[in-house]
Amino acid sequence: MIAYKGDVLYTPTPDHFEVMEDGYVLVGDDGKVVATAGSLSALPVKESEFTVIDRSGSLIIPGFNDLHIHAPQYPLAGLGFDYELLPWLEKYTFKAEAKYANIDMADHWYRRFVTKLWQVGTLRFSAFATLHNEATLRLMQLCQESGLKPVIGKVNMDRNSPDYLVEDTDASLAGTERLIQQSRKLTPDVGFIITPRFVPSTTPELMEGLGELAQRYGLPVQSHLDENRNEIAWVHELHPDIPTYTEVYEHYGLMPFDRTIMAHCVWLTDRERAILKDHGVWLTHCAQSNMDLTSGIMPVRRNLDYGLKVSIASDVAGSHEPDMNRHIVMAIEASKAKTFEAGHEHDRPLRLPEAFHMATKAGGSFFGKVGSFEPGYDFDALVITEDESPLDLSPEERLERFIYTGDDRGIAERYISGRLIPKPFQQ
Repeated sequence: MIAYKGDVLYTPTPDHFEVMEDGYVLVGDDGKVVATAGSLSALPVKESEFTVIDRSGSLIIPGFNDLHIHAPQYPLAGLGFDYELLPWLEKYTFKAEAKYANIDMADHWYRRFVTKLWQVGTLRFSAFATLHNEATLRLMQLCQESGLKPVIGKVNMDRNSPDYLVEDTDASLAGTERLIQQSRKLTPDVGFIITPRFVPSTTPELMEGLGELAQRYGLPVQSHLDENRNEIAWVHELHPDIPTYTEVYEHYGLMPFDRTIMAHCVWLTDRERAILKDHGVWLTHCAQSNMDLTSGIMPVRRNLDYGLKVSIASDVAGSHEPDMNRHIVMAIEASKAKTFEAGHEHDRPLRLPEAFHMATKAGGSFFGKVGSFEPGYDFDALVITEDESPLDLSPEERLERFIYTGDDRGIAERYISGRLIPKPFQQ
């Protein structure tokens, strides 16, 4: 066993930080947390039974978990934000994703993407790839090699897409099933997730087939929901007999219980909230993306108070940066801005412990016991070093400063399931 010493912070619940200054996280040989304590003597085993790794003066926090990111869009970060969602997809996104038919190009950019997530401390994530089977498998293999533990999906789209980025329905389903089988053999630490792009780009036949694959293989599902008002109107035109956007996914078996991620959810109705809660869906709050593409502001307080599971996500390249600390900040700021809207004056803005919990434990719960330092949780951790300060700051204040102003240069070490993860792809 190993005991990691430092200033330990985590959020077992959203309302406060658990803090142990000069504390310890005891990790078993299986990579799971055994105990946390404020002193060696308070640990539940004898000192002779473990080794101490001393990171005194550094913060030890859970790693970040990002439940919504587009891996092939990483080269687009920072482009096109004078457009709303649908024209942005047409002008930038589809053209960029089409280039991943070239496996050498895909390999180059996916290596950069994986390395960037390692740098910024995103240890687990749920990523959209493209509709290209070979490139999607390459992304999964690169993640397996890196030591990161995401879930990744081949994007499915067989209508309302450019000619150069649209699939035959049967070929899309066959390719998806082939990737499911290949990934189980080749990338055991990288999960596969069923990924219809969104309702407008998937025919009923494709959605029905994907729902059957999700059930047959016991797989999770990810997609987009209620991001943009024009998008919602389009869904209603395509499915006039189904009352809501949410119920389209439900109708086609694309909302498996406790295994579904729906991104954005800016414009949910009360009817949709009830359905999402019944299905145990993770909502991903992509505040920066929703500002960048003029989509709106999720009423995050209302969703949390309703009992929905809400995590914070980046949605690169709908947003302009993958750093989860920046998205924690944007989620807090967006919740403050929401209180200036009529009818939301009494909504409580997010506080830092809540937003941190959403980016660690709430998102991590999709992967199991991940995102906290409670006993039995995987030791996914970041060791944070900081610049000097003239102030005598508490651990909470130092973490706040890192969240608001820090970057990857402050992350000294990254651990996943108790294993130190070096920078990927070093020769």
